[in-house]
Amino acid sequence: MPVKDGEVWAEDTGGEGPPLVLLHPGVAASGVWDPVMPGLTGRRRVIRYDARGFGRSPAPTAQYSLSADLLAVLDHFEVERAVLVGSSMGGATALSLALDAPTRVAGLALFCPGVTGAPDLESPELLAEIGELAQKGDMEGLVALTLRTWGAAGTGDDPEVAAQARAAIPGWFSNLGRQVPDAGAFDRLGEITAPCLLALGELDQTEVVRCNEEMAARIPGCRLVRLSGSDHFPSLREPDRVAQLTLELYDSAI
Repeated sequence: MPVKDGEVWAEDTGGEGPPLVLLHPGVAASGVWDPVMPGLTGRRRVIRYDARGFGRSPAPTAQYSLSADLLAVLDHFEVERAVLVGSSMGGATALSLALDAPTRVAGLALFCPGVTGAPDLESPELLAEIGELAQKGDMEGLVALTLRTWGAAGTGDDPEVAAQARAAIPGWFSNLGRQVPDAGAFDRLGEITAPCLLALGELDQTEVVRCNEEMAARIPGCRLVRLSGSDHFPSLREPDRVAQLTLELYDSAI
């Protein structure tokens, strides 16, 4: 489907009522939601898409922002209001839209979410290691880094996470110089008015867990859930629980 100066792959299951819009993390593509889809489809309309450069979406050829692309997806499918289900990068995008266009967001189901403007969320050492591996063109090294850093709940070979990493990593580099960061949201979380659930993975990075706890405390009325079996991939680790929590949030918001 078209977005400003580009296009993204998207799918819509169809159905009545405000849809669930699934937003993938930066360490995966929209396929990360595959295990959750059976628990959602048939009950609710579900829309999901790949951000530019990820999965089945072509690399960007012009500057863009993640929240503007989300708004374009809603407009394309003629969605006035939606419940946004965001994981990591997708959570940050959902929060940005909830602040910029609150009338379009009926509710927020956030799983290990990121947020723009958060202090100390990105490790300089990790970014340096990613840069070094990228300079070498070492795709498998980057996959191994993803498993080690964000996939702590896995043991040994982890083909699901590895496949998602391979669908995401090209987007890390094709978006350099193209993606315009959304405005800082961390200090504005108190302005969120939509019903919100935030589920963190207890096996996630310490920095992410700490940030998620602070985010939940800042968002008015936010329900905080701790997923004991999840790292940064809750939709792969605990898909039934993710579906259940998503539907609970939907029912409370609509």
